[in-house]
Amino acid sequence: MVKTQAEKGQIFRGLHEREGAFIIPNPWDAGSARLLEHLGFEALATTSAGYAFTTGRRDNSVGREEMMTHVAAVAGATDLPVSADLGNAFGDEPRVVAETFRLVMAAGAVGASVEDATGRDDEPIYDLSLAVERVGAAVEAVRRLDFPFTVTARCENYLVGREDIKGTLARLQAYQAAGADVLYAPGITTVEDIRAVVSSVDRPVNLLLGIAGVKLTLGDASRLGVKRVSVGSALCRTAYGAMLRAGREMKDHGTFGFAGEAISFKDISAIFPE
Repeated sequence: MVKTQAEKGQIFRGLHEREGAFIIPNPWDAGSARLLEHLGFEALATTSAGYAFTTGRRDNSVGREEMMTHVAAVAGATDLPVSADLGNAFGDEPRVVAETFRLVMAAGAVGASVEDATGRDDEPIYDLSLAVERVGAAVEAVRRLDFPFTVTARCENYLVGREDIKGTLARLQAYQAAGADVLYAPGITTVEDIRAVVSSVDRPVNLLLGIAGVKLTLGDASRLGVKRVSVGSALCRTAYGAMLRAGREMKDHGTFGFAGEAISFKDISAIFPE
């Protein structure tokens, strides 16, 4: 039975309320979303970088209308709840953030994230007061719905080279006060920093894993009090890495051993609907 958006929203919120951490993997298109659903995952999150790579572009180069089409394609391909990676929500002003959240809700998502990175080298992080207004605008835009839409507020300090745990905690606490349902500081990797984030807020915390050299497991994250684990563009980059290795094998050696690692045509066809 196909689930309604409201049912998906309730399921997604429930995942954040139960004991332990869960993985929310990041497909980059409709096909990868169906593969992850086939594997038994309970929810999915889009990846702005992963989708941009599929179009031959870098992250933050996809416009809002195109991104909404992508989110709709992923959400429509699966019966799982889908949360959308919206970057900075395609604009600085809170009113733009609010409109973006209304659009992504209409595209079928039941959650979305808003980050405090500006995308500008000279001023990579929004002033705190504006960042808080932006989170508040996202929250207000979806609170009139008849189902829970989960707003994730992201502090991007660590991803722009500002490894300031005190400043990061202050921002996450301010985003919590603005109404965010989930808090997220991508780039934190040490047990000490993760503990600091979890203990400083009373909302579910998302942790980015799938990072080279970071050996934390889902069990480790759960024991640290993390509620949700995502992997960003790592799955897309893993798939593209396999393709590049296959391409190099063909070009440099004229061999085709990579085909032994490929899923069979029959097996992958059985996963996808007719």
